[in-house]
Amino acid sequence: MSVETVVEVKSVFKRYGGLVAVNDCSLKVAKGSVTGLIGPNGAGKTTLFNMVAGTTKPSAGQIIFDGEDVTGLEPHVLFGRGMLRTFQLAHEFSQMTALENLMMVPGDQPGESLKATWLQPSLVRDRETEVRQRANDVIDFLKLAHIKNELAGNLSGGQKKLLELGRTMMVDAKLVLLDEVAAGVNRTLLKDLASNIERMNQELGYTFFVIEHDMDLIGRLCDPVIVMAQGAVIAEGPMAEIRANPEIIEAYFGSPVEVA
Repeated sequence: MSVETVVEVKSVFKRYGGLVAVNDCSLKVAKGSVTGLIGPNGAGKTTLFNMVAGTTKPSAGQIIFDGEDVTGLEPHVLFGRGMLRTFQLAHEFSQMTALENLMMVPGDQPGESLKATWLQPSLVRDRETEVRQRANDVIDFLKLAHIKNELAGNLSGGQKKLLELGRTMMVDAKLVLLDEVAAGVNRTLLKDLASNIERMNQELGYTFFVIEHDMDLIGRLCDPVIVMAQGAVIAEGPMAEIRANPEIIEAYFGSPVEVA
């Protein structure tokens, strides 16, 4: 049975003057997978991620998303097509509640138009009710009811990451890019975060592409795992195979202890 591909990176390069940050890199992210991207600092992971997300333009090569060439498209265009990204540092509206942060996500809300507010109040009201209900459903799914009316700026780092994960559920995401989701999150909330990613994947069919330095988290969530070094993919497979490859462990992680 063939596997449907959500993202395909085809022979992508990124050059900064004489520096080649990404060097003839090719990979695929299968629909319904949680695909991990790992490697040492300077491997080119973030640059590649940024090119997929549209924040950095490739010097050469193609990026195919949902069957279409999206090379060089802006992030907001990709958002409209169903590609969403979270960041190492959560981006929240600090003076809005957690619930209001979620309600801000869907685009083209008629309430954003003064004309619609005056001339089509029932349309505005119905859409706001719909968005609020979806936000409450997301809050319930993520078990965040106890903070939904709390200002987002008052939340802990882990709670902000959960909220950012929730924002990806407010639209019909075809791909969620997770950038260092474990950064700044305590171990207890990290377990909650990992459980919710698993539930979103297994129960709701979300596809994730994950950069992460926490090898235990990668091992729990991701299959396959793609390893980058010096701007190129050097290995791909289940984490058990990656962990068992002594050349990868020695060359890119220092010692088996770091990835055990």
